[in-house]
Amino acid sequence: MNHEYFMNEALIEAKKALAKNEVPIGAVIVREGEIIGRGHNLCETNNDATAHAEIMALRNAGQGLGTWRLNGALIYVTIEPCPMCAGALINSRIETVVYGADEPKFGSAGSQINLLQFPGFNHQVRIIAGIQKEECENLIKGFFKTLRERKKK
Repeated sequence: MNHEYFMNEALIEAKKALAKNEVPIGAVIVREGEIIGRGHNLCETNNDATAHAEIMALRNAGQGLGTWRLNGALIYVTIEPCPMCAGALINSRIETVVYGADEPKFGSAGSQINLLQFPGFNHQVRIIAGIQKEECENLIKGFFKTLRERKKK
């Protein structure tokens, strides 16, 4: 599996969010080497707190496949999933989460809590962290730096 290739696809999605003044997070879902779902943050656009990149990618994959069960699939996401997204990923039966940069405030793949591998749940998700970490970090840090500078003016 070429993790860098698929993380680049997630970064393309993140840049779509950035172009819409959304927090630049993107995700792609892959099964058997093919992208089956794509998504990027649309919370502001849709006025929907659940419109995170992972959720949008899950919806896209489910609609395309005609099922919400994503056994054997991997999700590539530019930033570590939050608790809401971690729960959705567990429920979807995603096999692996591959993410770029840690999310120190809400990270649910180990930064704050590890919901993806909580032993009491009936499904645990494999985690691969740090794929293209610097590029993923730079994108989101740049977004928030620009936002802070605009507020100062």
